[in-house]
Amino acid sequence: MPSAIQRGTPAYLRANLALFLAGFATFSLLYCVQPLLPAFAKTFGVSPAESSLALSLSTSLLAFAILVAAIISSSVKRRLLMGTSMILASVLNIVAGLVPDWHTLLASRALTGLVLGGVPAVAMAYLAEEIDQRGLGMAMGLYVAGTGVGGLVGRVAAAGLSEYFDWHVAMLVLGTVNLLTAVGFIALLPTSRNFTPRPPQGLRHHLRLWGGHLRQPGLPRLFLMSFTVMGCFVTVYNYVGFHLMEAPYLLSQTQIGIIFMTNVFGIVSSSIAGGLADRHGRGPVLIVGIACMLLGLALSLHAHLAVLLLGVVVLTAGFFIAHAVASAWVGRLAQGAKGHASSLYLLTYYIGSSTMGSVGGWFWEYGHWPGVAALSGTLMLVALGLAISLRPLDSKGPPTSAAPRTP
Repeated sequence: MPSAIQRGTPAYLRANLALFLAGFATFSLLYCVQPLLPAFAKTFGVSPAESSLALSLSTSLLAFAILVAAIISSSVKRRLLMGTSMILASVLNIVAGLVPDWHTLLASRALTGLVLGGVPAVAMAYLAEEIDQRGLGMAMGLYVAGTGVGGLVGRVAAAGLSEYFDWHVAMLVLGTVNLLTAVGFIALLPTSRNFTPRPPQGLRHHLRLWGGHLRQPGLPRLFLMSFTVMGCFVTVYNYVGFHLMEAPYLLSQTQIGIIFMTNVFGIVSSSIAGGLADRHGRGPVLIVGIACMLLGLALSLHAHLAVLLLGVVVLTAGFFIAHAVASAWVGRLAQGAKGHASSLYLLTYYIGSSTMGSVGGWFWEYGHWPGVAALSGTLMLVALGLAISLRPLDSKGPPTSAAPRTP
């Protein structure tokens, strides 16, 4: 790669800052509504299950958009696709803060997920193409850090703004901030040097590659794993706010928003998971992550607030461990067309988020928190069985360190 961006150069700094902003914008726009679900339910008179559609529609359309972006990205300039996606998503978030009715808000959220697909589908490809191998690890790490910080700030800021003003202001502020972030991204990102747009391959070509991954031993189980662990994680975070606003806790919107700071523990645990997987194998570390999620669910059933919150922390750390190991394992097992394998993993990941996040609302309505925990626990028992069945494949493929993608 003779024209690759070298570590220590101004172009390297600009690329890192730009991709950090891309990760920040994507995940802050996607997950800012999660702490607002109780406010949506109250404002529009909808059930908790219906309020969860504000997030579930975004993630389900994002899953579809990632596949579409994977097909068209070879024929569209990287900066143009990512920048346009960020601008449109930011504008749609502003629109969501201005709409007068529930169905229009849902439409804007669905479109947000659809246009955001252009960022995760292209960001990693840009880094792999443009950054010199000696600086790629740091660049990829900063992009992942941006997604983590974005998801965290989006949730906490939305919760605080909605309490001191209202949820309309929260959506408007975050949309405006991310619109400025998109402008900064476009100004900072160096033009691609090692990518030339070319006519896209036909759909049959991509279907053949995806089909090949589905027939490969181990990969379908990892795809199902992503469905179960993300389904559990989002279900817990969607309804823990409803749980904590009820007696005996009666927490405020801001106090509930602070709970999303537990994602910090997840970001730390995911970075540790990579080293542990290299030393002890992916299978054992994956099982430990799932066991932590089960333990966290059990602790969350305790009536004492401190124990419940400890359960959320343990579950969060376990999720990030499991997700980090499973996502890296996909790249290790995939035989060629690794981008298509990753797109299938992300597809099931966001389908799990959207479907289980909404189904959990029915369990909340009829079983309250024990019902939500029962659904989440069932998903994790399935994940545990999958992890145990994957252990014989632990030695296959070239060495790969876990590279987590933050939810």
